[in-house]
This record gives sequence, C-alpha cells and structure tokens, in this order.
Amino acid sequence: MGRGKFRIYLGAAPGVGKTYAMLSEGHRRVERGTDCAVAFVETHDRPRTEVMLHGLEQITRRTIEYRGSAFTEMDVDAVLERRPAVVLVDELAHTNVPGSRNAKRWQDVEELLAAGMDVISTVNIQHLESLGDVVESITGVRQRETVPDEVVRRADQIELVDMSPQALRRRMAHGNIYQSDKVDAALSNYFRPGNLTALRELALLWTADRVDEYLQKYRGEHNIRSTWQARERIVVGLTGGPEGRTLIRRASRMAAKGSGSEILAVYIARSDGLTSASPKELAVQRTLVEDLGGSFHHVIGDDIPSALLEFARGVNATQIVLGSSRRKTWQYVFGPGVGATVARDSGPDLDVHIVTHSQVAKGRGLPVARGARLGRSRIIGGWLVGVAGPALLALLLTHIDADLGLANDMLLFLSLTVASALLGGLLPSLASAAFGSLLLNYFFAPPLHRFTVSDPKNIVAITVFFGVAMSVASVVDLAARRTHQAARLRAESEVLSFLAGSVLRGETTLQALLERVRETFSMESVALLERENDVEPWTRAGSAGPAPVARPEDADVDMPVGDHMALALSGRVLPAEDRRVLGAFAAQAAVVLDRQRLVDEAGEARRLAEGNKIRTSLLAAVSHDLRTPLAGIKAAVSSLRSDDVEWSEDDQAELLEGIEAGADRLDHLVGNLLDMSRLQTGTVTPLIRAVDLDEVVPMALGGVPDGSAELDIPETLPMVQVDKGLLERAVANIVENAVKYSPAGRTVTVAASTLGGRVELRVVDRGPGVPDDSKERIYEPFQRFGDAPRGAGVGLGLAVARGFVEAMGGTITAEDTPGGGLTMVLTLRAATATGPTSAAGTPPLEKAGPT
Repeated sequence: MGRGKFRIYLGAAPGVGKTYAMLSEGHRRVERGTDCAVAFVETHDRPRTEVMLHGLEQITRRTIEYRGSAFTEMDVDAVLERRPAVVLVDELAHTNVPGSRNAKRWQDVEELLAAGMDVISTVNIQHLESLGDVVESITGVRQRETVPDEVVRRADQIELVDMSPQALRRRMAHGNIYQSDKVDAALSNYFRPGNLTALRELALLWTADRVDEYLQKYRGEHNIRSTWQARERIVVGLTGGPEGRTLIRRASRMAAKGSGSEILAVYIARSDGLTSASPKELAVQRTLVEDLGGSFHHVIGDDIPSALLEFARGVNATQIVLGSSRRKTWQYVFGPGVGATVARDSGPDLDVHIVTHSQVAKGRGLPVARGARLGRSRIIGGWLVGVAGPALLALLLTHIDADLGLANDMLLFLSLTVASALLGGLLPSLASAAFGSLLLNYFFAPPLHRFTVSDPKNIVAITVFFGVAMSVASVVDLAARRTHQAARLRAESEVLSFLAGSVLRGETTLQALLERVRETFSMESVALLERENDVEPWTRAGSAGPAPVARPEDADVDMPVGDHMALALSGRVLPAEDRRVLGAFAAQAAVVLDRQRLVDEAGEARRLAEGNKIRTSLLAAVSHDLRTPLAGIKAAVSSLRSDDVEWSEDDQAELLEGIEAGADRLDHLVGNLLDMSRLQTGTVTPLIRAVDLDEVVPMALGGVPDGSAELDIPETLPMVQVDKGLLERAVANIVENAVKYSPAGRTVTVAASTLGGRVELRVVDRGPGVPDDSKERIYEPFQRFGDAPRGAGVGLGLAVARGFVEAMGGTITAEDTPGGGLTMVLTLRAATATGPTSAAGTPPLEKAGPT
C-alpha cells in the first residue's frame, strides 16, 4: 500500500482562513464523489467555520480524562477503521492530551499517511520549529506547540492562505475570529500591524523557499541549463587574491536589496597541480562569505570562464560578480581575461558585474608553475609565433614597397623569436631563430630567392642574428623558468607554513586536513589508509570527497607514511614535483591521527582512573554507611526473636519501625549506587518528552517529611523536555540533600520560573552553605560537606542528580542563598521539540529511566 498524499494550508496568523479553505476543499472533494471525512476540526466558535462543517461526515472524537477534566482528541483508531480516501485534520502542531496515542497531532497524521489515506491539514507559520526564536523576537510570545519543519516540507502540496494585516484586523474587529471581549486585547498585542506584517513576510519567504526546492528538482529532472530568474542568486568569482573580500562584501550589499537573495562564492582551481591561490586567504574568504549567510564552493576546471559559467547556470544564478583584472596593460597580449570572456559568453540570462578594487592593474602576481611546465595553450601559442610569425612577417615585408634594410629586418625577426621564447619556452624560440635565419637568407640577402649569400658581410650578419636569437631565447626561457620555480616554491612554503601552523595550534582535525589535501591538489577524493601488518587488509582511518578508495593500489596517487600507512588520492596522476608537498601533508595527517588517538586514550585513562576512584570510595562506603543500617536491622530482628524478653506492642512497633527505616535507608543507598554505576557505564538513555513540572516535582517530595519543603510552581509555566523518571529522581536527591542540611524549623523552597527558552527550578535551603572553592566538588561521588552526620548517606545524591540532569540536556549549578544557605539551580529545556525521543534523537525501544 502506497503512502497517502499530504496537503497543507499554511497561514501567517490565526484567522486568515486556513480551516475555512480546508473545509471548502473537503466540500469540493465530496462533490466530485470522493470519500472524504473530518477527523478533527477546531471551529473556535466561529459561525462561518461551523457552517462549513454541514454536509461533511465527522468521525467521532475520543474523550480523555486529564486532571479531573474531559478533553476530546482525534481518534486515530476510529479513522483507521473507517479508512476514508481523504481525511481533514485541523491544527497540525497541536499537542495531544497526555494519554493519547501520540504526543503530537502531526504524529497521528503520519500514521494516517502511512496507512494510504490522503490528509489535508492546516498550520500557522509561527508553529514551525525552526522559526520559534524569530517569532518570539517579533511577537514576544514563545510558541509552545511546534511542528518540525521537515514534516511540513515533506507535504506534496503547500498552499499559502494569505491576507493583508489590515484585512485581518478588520476581520478581528468584526468579531469573526475571537469573542468581542477579547478583541481589544488581541488587536493591541499579538495582532498589531507590525507583528502581522512580519509574520506574513515569514510565511511568504518560507513558502518561496519550498517552491524553490521544487523548481531545482524540476530543472534537474528535465536537464534545464538556462537560467530562470525566479529569485536572485549571486555568484562571486574568487581568485584567491586579496580583492576577494571586497567582492564578497559588494555581493552581500547587492543581495540585501532583495529579500531571499542568495550568495554563492566559488573558487575554480586548475586540475594540473597545486592551486595558485593562497590557502590562508581562501580560508579567510570562506569564513567571510559564510558569516554573511552565503556558501563557499570549490570547483575544478582548466577553462576558468567556462567552468564559472557552467557553475552559475547549474545553480540557476542570475548575477555574477567579478573583480577588475589585476593584470598590467602588456599582459593583455595573452588574452582578454576572465572578466571579459565571462561577460561575452554569459548570454542574456546572466548579468555580469565587474567591481573595481584596490588591486586593479597592480599585476596578477607570479603564477605558480607546475614543475616549470607551461600550459598547452602557451606552448601552442609559442610555436605559432615562432613559426607562423616569421612566415607572415616575410610575406608582409616582400609585398610592401619599403626597403628597410637587412639590419631592420633582422630586428623584426628577432622580436618574434623573443616573443616565442616568452610564450612557449626554449624549443619554439630555437625553431623561430632557425626558420627566421632561413627566411632572411632567402628573401632579404642577395642573391634573393636563393639559399646562398654573395656578400660576406651578410653571412656574418645572419650568423650573428642566429647566435643572438638563440642566446636571447635561452636567457628569456631560463629567466621564465627561474621565475616560475620561485613562484612555485613561494606557494609551497605558504601551503606548508599554513598547514604546520594550523596543526601545531590544534585547529585541524583529520577530516579538515584531508579536505585541505583534496582542495590543494584538486583531487576527487582523499583517504588515509592503515593496517596492522603486511598481511592484514587496509582500513580507512579518514577520508574526504566522494567514493574514496579502500586500497593504495586502487588510487591514482599513493604516498606511503611509514610501513603500514598510506595517503591515497583519486582524480588524476600528480607530477613528481608535487609529491614533495604531498609527503608533508601525509606526514601531518599521520601526526593528527596519532594526536586524536592519544586524546582518546587519555580520555579512556581518565575514565578508568575515575572508575578506580569510584570502586575505592565504594569499598569505604560499604564498610560503614551500608553496614550501619544493616546493623540496626539485625539488632532489631534479633531483639524480636529473643525468647528472654517479652516485648509490649509499643516496643514491637518501635522495633519494626526501626527495621522499616533501616530498609528504606538501604534501598535509597543501593538505588543511588546503581544509578551512579549506570552513569559511569553510560547506559542511561533518557526518554525525552514534554512534561509539566507540577506533575514531577510533587512526587519527588515524597521522601522528605511533611512540611519540610514548600512548592512555588506557576500554572503558566511552559512544559519541559525531560525524562520524567530521571527528573523525579534528580529533584528528589537535591531536595533530600537540602532538607538534610537545613536547620530545624526552616523549610526548603522549590520554585520554578522561565528564562528565554529555558525553565529554571531552584531548590533553596538556609543551611550552612558551601564555600565557592567547593561548589564543584559537591558533585563528585562520595563527597559530603558541612555537619551532615555519618550514616546519612554515601555522598552520591548530587552526583547522581547532576548526571541525570546533564543526560537530559540540562545543567545544574550551585549558588549562594542570600542571607545564608545554598541554592541549587536546575536549568531545563522548554518544550519545543515534539514527541518522545531518546538522547540520541531516535525513539528508544523502552524507557530507560530509573526503576
């Protein structure tokens, strides 16, 4: 059976007409002959909504008793039994009454969808979980009922029910939303024009994002490459130079002019060796663009303009921001540059912005040579200038009516030889010198059109030309190679310096380091492999990129690190000169891996040492604190069994009371010991759900004498996300500890309050207090402070309480009580998540609270 279709009516605020629209859709389905039923609709006594229920089948709700009152909820079992084709369920974010089948209504809806029924529901934008903080900052009201965004995003259809703030306020004033006695308060508080406008914008933007997701999916499925300018996406082309920060900030200002605009910074690296950009500068620019709400992308491509345009069209970008060229005027002989090429080839669907900056025309800097090798395009250009250039020059000089003289002709040919050396290196320039000498001999040295020279002076001149041309070509080529090598060494030293500094400062994890290797060498994937010995299989200690290899022999490049470790790279074969830097990366990867393992081993050693300390303390506790109540129980039992004394009923009752008190003390001590053992072994898995504090705290006071503690739990307090059993045990330990240290006749106060998205539970006593330097040590196992009598416990109560509270995502701290005493503050999460979940975020198999 397939999953049902899910449709949601999304509104910006109560009263915009979501329920009305849902019921209208229900009537439309019924008129078409569809089996449609209402599982739950909340009319809020709105006459027009109640009228819309007429003619629709309503499934009987389930009645639940809670705190002496009767509540009605959707009866999931009845809906599953009835199985209509379409089910109408109002208020998706609603929290069900305790005792219901599920904690939240969206969980009920998930069951209906899984059963194959189509569901139509409603939700307001303020109930989306990710927008809780934003809505609270706008309205000042924290929404207690929320629904995870993913639940709404998975809907097959989302329809926005929109209404202007003015129209909604008029509807409110006419009494169509709330009763007349509540209208004035609502209009002056939650339904203020500013609040409604902000909520409406949130709803529109959220819906636009959902539409954008569908658009991207559609374009991918249909392989659409042209840009659809549905929203502004600004791509920033980075070179790794210092001007990148200026471009990112300029793009951010452009994006701020339109709501929903997106920034994507992209650095395109060539695939033939080390990247020419400064890794430190790229790291700074990556951080800057992410701080401004954009994203950073690393792309590999030899043709930078084409790769940039391909990326921009792939993300459906509408604008490209590039910096003005840093090249000097003479460097334009090598081509028009990236900016001009991108602007020429962008087409009508992409706007290209060229931004000026402080580095304009200051030179691009020295390119990083790939082993002193020139690119294919430059070598081809050198051969064309060195061979085709002299031929064209000879053709030009022979067809113009100007006798420049052999010396000037030689200078012109020599300039082409130098140009070919600058472009293509030594070989094209030597060929140019030889070919130019032949052309000078054939066309310009008498006798013309013959490879002979009649004048000895011309022989000397041509010979000198050939020698000078070769010398100049050699010097120019050598200088270019030395320049490239110096630039390469500078880039290598910068890479290694940045790498070593980050590793020594402890800023690089193994995953980040491998990702740095992948980006630096423009590889598809990188893996650090290791094995125990020569016969054991390889295991992957870490990896970066898609589909990393499992064996060094499967990689394009492998760099051994010791006898049983290797760095394996996939994507292309690296030249030999790049392996020096790769070797440094491999050595650093081994160091990082060893350091991570040492940290793990140190943590394990600390854990074992703590366990030994616990066992030692436990032996000391057993030797006294556990034997004391046992001795009392044994003495009382021996007295009762004695035949020498005839005990009165009062004496027998007193002895039995002593036995019961000793057994209770033993039960409490053993319970704390077991709880501490569970905390030490990490077997405590809380079952987190929304709970009212007034359900838990009164039960936690059952172990203290009547009148020793007083409660102050406001009814308006929000629910908290806790494990009910663990919280009860933690509060009981803290309150018992406070009562134990409180002077006679002074009660302990247990009060709760809210602070932002947290709830604070404060246990206040008027005892001797704890010095500041001991406030952390009171949580250590088997620690007791003050004048607590021996036998009052083994000192585990606060240790267990802290372990349970932290396991639930809360904190517990000790503060001084004004006027003397100690205040224990439990900070708990307010109920924003929904449904029962374990600490790991997945539903546990069973409740793991104390038993």
